Amino acid sequence: MEGESVEEVRVALLGCGTVGTQVARLLAQSSDDLAARAGARLRLIGIAVRNVASPRDPAIDRSLLTDDADALIAQADIVIELMGGVEPARSYILEAFAHGASVVTGNKALLAAHGPELYEAAARADVDLYYEAAVAGAVPVVYGLRESLTGDRVTAVLGIVNGTTNYILDEMTEKGLDYDTVLAEAQRLGYAEADPSADVDGLDAAAKCAILASLAFHSRVSLEEVHVHGIRDVTAEVIATAKSSGYVVKLIASARRRPTGIEVHVGPTLVPLGHPLAAVHGSFNAVVIEAESAGRLMFYGRGAGGAPTASAVLSDVVAAAGHKVHGGHAPRELIYADLPVLPPEESLGSFQVEMVVQDYVGVLEKISGVFAAHNVSIRAVAQRSDGRDEPDDAAEKLCRLTVTTHEAVQKDLELTIGELRDSSFVVDVLHVLRVEES
Repeated sequence: MEGESVEEVRVALLGCGTVGTQVARLLAQSSDDLAARAGARLRLIGIAVRNVASPRDPAIDRSLLTDDADALIAQADIVIELMGGVEPARSYILEAFAHGASVVTGNKALLAAHGPELYEAAARADVDLYYEAAVAGAVPVVYGLRESLTGDRVTAVLGIVNGTTNYILDEMTEKGLDYDTVLAEAQRLGYAEADPSADVDGLDAAAKCAILASLAFHSRVSLEEVHVHGIRDVTAEVIATAKSSGYVVKLIASARRRPTGIEVHVGPTLVPLGHPLAAVHGSFNAVVIEAESAGRLMFYGRGAGGAPTASAVLSDVVAAAGHKVHGGHAPRELIYADLPVLPPEESLGSFQVEMVVQDYVGVLEKISGVFAAHNVSIRAVAQRSDGRDEPDDAAEKLCRLTVTTHEAVQKDLELTIGELRDSSFVVDVLHVLRVEES
């Protein structure tokens, strides 16, 4: 764009961590390319940080650093919020809207907690809120839902949206290692935080699930409405049983449209080997969207890290700059469908139940009777030795029974499990996992 007169768009950056540093670097290195795509010159006017004196990457122009975020926001056309956390990020975003600036954020926790408030504040101020980086890093699933599928009716969104847990489960599957061993290695390699709770307890995935469900179903789904179960109790034995049944265990974030509302949950799930999500390995992310007209679509790529997330941020910055200069807005909800979120006990699904049971003639009939009594239909049963050392003359012979159900209501399954645990012929219920259909 040399020699041409190009409008300038002033960009303020809040936060200079791993992602913020990459964004600042790319704004400087790729300024001509970004200007050509945006139709405007993007000028980074400052970087707000808590401590200006802290050590920084050599690529950062220290003259841009400031601890006065308010003054910086007041001068900006676009504000990039990469601070993380809820406050003061929320207040700064609202402040940016009040000054007429659009905002690009990667803050999933903030959007899951206050998304509707921020979307509506942006609309009132006639500016835009962009958040591709908040869900799956460089994977453009927000764009897919917000733009590409806006004329379709989405029926389901499910995906692997946390790279840490996918790495852990993948290593357990491939190497036969236990959870604690793999977690320690993931922490050593930097794939898992010193406190891994947000990842392994499913909270990170739940925040992303709330954002995706809100987008997909044009509703307002909060983090509190997502039923969450983490991976801490996934054992090497659970992984082995899954493999022997033709499944892999993945932490799946799932949002589905049902006749009476939306079903949203996150938890360890048995995924058939033929399913596209079964082939997602390591720290990669993938999201499958099912829509009435488009059918099944899959978005795949790196879901975390400085460079992939910065790529998503800059994509939004270019879009925001284009709208600023040429007019127009990012897609926004004018009228929410506000579908109700179903309580967990009303959700539907197929399940796998593994039990240690007494091994005698007629026990299968008794177990089948318990399932039938609670309207849970059995699809498949597999029996194998319990693996315990038992003398040939042991008074009680035991075996392992793996029961896979057809689609059932979760509360009916819970009643079934409760009765099985209380029965005289079931020694232990080892695990209950959802099963994703192929």
